[in-house]
Amino acid sequence: MSTAFEMQVAHSAPGDWDAYVKENAASSVYHRSAWIELIQATFGHKVFYIMARDASGGLLGVLPLVQQRSMVFGNFLTSLPFFNYGGPLFTDDAVYQALIGEASTLGGKLRARHVELRTQLVEGHGWRLRDDKVTLIRPLPASAEALGKELGSKLRSQIKRAEREAPVIHKGGAELLSQFYYVFSRNMRDLGTPVYSKQFFRNMLERFPDLCHIVCVEIQGQPAAAGFLVTWNGVTEIPWASCLSEMKPLGANMRLYWECLVEAIARGSSRFDFGRSSVDAGTYRFKLQWGAQPTPMYWHYWLPAGADLPQLHGGNSKMALAISMWKKMPLWLCETLGPHIVRNLP
Repeated sequence: MSTAFEMQVAHSAPGDWDAYVKENAASSVYHRSAWIELIQATFGHKVFYIMARDASGGLLGVLPLVQQRSMVFGNFLTSLPFFNYGGPLFTDDAVYQALIGEASTLGGKLRARHVELRTQLVEGHGWRLRDDKVTLIRPLPASAEALGKELGSKLRSQIKRAEREAPVIHKGGAELLSQFYYVFSRNMRDLGTPVYSKQFFRNMLERFPDLCHIVCVEIQGQPAAAGFLVTWNGVTEIPWASCLSEMKPLGANMRLYWECLVEAIARGSSRFDFGRSSVDAGTYRFKLQWGAQPTPMYWHYWLPAGADLPQLHGGNSKMALAISMWKKMPLWLCETLGPHIVRNLP
C-alpha cells in the first residue's frame, strides 16, 4: 500500500510525467505528454494534469483530462477525447480513488456536465458505468505467410478479389495524407459524421513520424481505401480506416486490412488493435472474422447530482436527425464545417 501522498493539478506536464507513463504497464501512447499537447495545440482545448505524489515527490499516479466546451454539446472533461484510451494510471487502489476524487472535484469547480474516463477498469468507485463498447484485438504471428494460413481459405479469397483490379499499395507517412483524407472525408460524410480536419492528421504524422503511418489501396488510378495506423509498445492500432462504398465490391476494404496487418507484422507488433465497436454491430462482426477477440471497455462517469449519462451518439434523437442531414450535404461544406463541430465531440 502507498504511504501518504499529495494531489496536484497542473496545466502542463511535469518533467517526470513521461517516465512514469513509460513504466506503467497500463499506459497507452495517448498518455504521453506530447500527445496530450497535440490535442491542446490542434483543438485549443484546456488540459489538466492530475497527479498524486509521495512525500519524496515521486509520482504515484497520473490522470490527464481535456476540457471541451460548446453551446451545443456543453461543458465536460474527458480522458481522453478523440481516442479510445486514457483514464488514470496508478500504483494502487488508494491512489486510484484519490485521482478520480480530484477529477470529480475539478468537474464540480468547472461546472461540468460530466467527467468521462476511458478505461479497461471494471471498478469505478461509485462512478456511473457505460460498458456497451469493446475493443477487438488480434494476436499476430511472426510472418505474413503464417498470418495467411491462420486466416483460412475463405478470407484469403476475399482478400485476393482486389487482384482483378490491379491495385497499387502505398505505405508511408505524411506524403500519403492527401490520399488518406480523400477517402476518409467522403466516407465520414456518407456515414453522417463530421470529419476531422486534415491538419489533425498532419499534426500526428509530423510530431510522431516513428509511430504514425498510413496504408492506402489505389484502384483504377484513385485512392479506394485507406487506414491510419499507430504503433507503440508492440501494438499496432487502426483508429481510422475508410473505404469508398463503390470500391467495397471490388475487395478494396479487405485488401486494406490485410495490408495493415502485414504492415503491423513488419513493424514488429505482436498484437493488432482493430478499435472499438458495439457488440454485434456490423463493424464488430467484420473484425471478428479476422480472428480478433473482444476486450471490454469500461467508461466511467462522474455526474452532478441528478444528471443522466451523456448521450453524444447516434441513439440520441437530435444526433440522429443531425446525421441524416449531414449525409445530404455537399462534401466541400462537410470538410469546411466538420472540423468546427467534431472538435467539441469526445
